[in-house]
Amino acid sequence: MAAATRKKDPGAPAAGRIAWPGWLLVSVVVIALDQFTKLRVMAALELYERRPVLPVFDLVRLHNTGAAFSFLAGASGWQNWLFAAVAVVVSIGVLWWLVRLPRRGHDLLALGLALLLGGAIGNLVDRLLHGYVVDFILLHYQGWSYPAFNLADSAITGGVLLVLFDGLVLERYRNRG
Repeated sequence: MAAATRKKDPGAPAAGRIAWPGWLLVSVVVIALDQFTKLRVMAALELYERRPVLPVFDLVRLHNTGAAFSFLAGASGWQNWLFAAVAVVVSIGVLWWLVRLPRRGHDLLALGLALLLGGAIGNLVDRLLHGYVVDFILLHYQGWSYPAFNLADSAITGGVLLVLFDGLVLERYRNRG
């Protein structure tokens, strides 16, 4: 009788829905793919070696001791620990946010956070193991090239875009109803 009078938990996952532990699987897949691709590049290419794949895409092996766009790459080494600490703080914050999300109506935000978490940890692993981040994707066109990056960077960028889209667009619709 008590079970019949209980109200359904609005935060409980609906049938077939992924709760936050499922989103952590996305992060684990990002970390695994990121580390796998970096290991393959490190085994196949020498430092600074460039291998054309498509007319606008090359594989290249670079070691980035800085942050995005090689920010602070020329510093004496302290920056590696700074960026590692930032990655730890960001990862803890993102994980905290992810586990506190309502389990329904925030799938895009949860995916964005999971991608962001996986990317941050993927690059953190590099910093802790090597003292630098391995970058290997180089996009270029007619003399112009975008700074080299990796799968973790792509996951971070995609995650940030999804979080922004959720906050700037989808949140308006959730607040209407």
